Amino acid sequence: MKASLDQASLDDVERRLAAHDVHLERAYPGDDGTRQPVHTVYVPAHRYAAGLARDWGAQALTVVEAQGTDALLDAVGVRDDLREAVAAQVERKLATEPIEDLRIDLEDGYGTHPDADEDEVAAAAAAALRTELDAGGATPFVGIRFKCFERPTRARGLRTLDVFVSTLAASGGLPDGLVLTLPKVTGVVQVEAMVAVCERLEEANGLPAGRLRFEVQVETPQSILDSAGTATVARMIHAGAGRVSGLHYGTYDYSASLGIAAAYQSMEHPAADLAKEVMQLAAAGTGVRLSDGSTNVLPVGDDAQVRAAWAGHGRLVRRSLERGFYQGWDLHPAQLPSRFAATYAFYREGFEPAAERLSNYVNEVAGAVLDEPATAKALAWYLKRGVDCGALGADEIVERTGLQPAELTAIVTRPLGG
Repeated sequence: MKASLDQASLDDVERRLAAHDVHLERAYPGDDGTRQPVHTVYVPAHRYAAGLARDWGAQALTVVEAQGTDALLDAVGVRDDLREAVAAQVERKLATEPIEDLRIDLEDGYGTHPDADEDEVAAAAAAALRTELDAGGATPFVGIRFKCFERPTRARGLRTLDVFVSTLAASGGLPDGLVLTLPKVTGVVQVEAMVAVCERLEEANGLPAGRLRFEVQVETPQSILDSAGTATVARMIHAGAGRVSGLHYGTYDYSASLGIAAAYQSMEHPAADLAKEVMQLAAAGTGVRLSDGSTNVLPVGDDAQVRAAWAGHGRLVRRSLERGFYQGWDLHPAQLPSRFAATYAFYREGFEPAAERLSNYVNEVAGAVLDEPATAKALAWYLKRGVDCGALGADEIVERTGLQPAELTAIVTRPLGG
């Protein structure tokens, strides 16, 4: 068969695309397949102490016992055939790992205090975390939220960040799951400044270059759309020089900044969905993880109030998962049961069809659905996330698909077209 393009033409295409190839490899490396927590729990720094996660788990179990497991499963809408499994998994989770990601809050949850007091609280938080790390009781992911880089709070936020990181580093090193949270970001230049701060903290504390990473909280209109009409959040990711680990949506600050009345501020408001869709587009392919926000309707009060709040929270958790946001914020111990029940039901409901489709794809078996490589990655990610959070067992994946954990991760991290 005659071909019209000679080698010189092919070489010309390679030359034209060489720089773009490098850009794609650097800017869109894909996800690394490591665990992502299903939630972040925010706790005011002055209320944080060693053992807090265990205490939250105990409080959550007490609420479930008081209401009854059936009330929780009914509120969240767990399917009849999954109730026994989900109930057992939730109970086990609350007893063993009730908090996956803990954020010690020195911003909104802490407020404004004299400098000496905040210095003391930041240092005490680092010391309490060291106690937990040494005892093996720390949450898998943990860190602090410090005050934002706007002019009135900039110096205080940097001081708090320095005290916490330096105290923790001096006491025995930093945990693998350390997370730093930069709130209320309004411009790319603030992300660039945070990169410079991380570099200086690493140098001052003898840390390896690139050790410190941070998540950006999307809580302002300027973080979505800048004055030139461009998607600021996309530029922030790439300005982070590989240090931006996540984008976290802040429900109430963002809603309030748009002038939405308090009664209508919600994770499912159309304005919230628009912001999160922009975040999703900006993060796609970069390896930066996404987190939805929180609901401030807490499961407290009489039985009806608790169950109604569980139902609302569980519905919002499920909604986020269905839209590709696999993490959210929790603000109260009684939100943990509905978080885990909704999350486990999501993965257990979809386990059989996802496992069958992935098995058919890997083994080249014709099935009712013709899946593409990109969909195979999504199926593998779904199953791996289920294993990571405790909804699915690795043995179940092996039995149903024949894939060992390392093979599942390999599919997740495989470049498309590779």
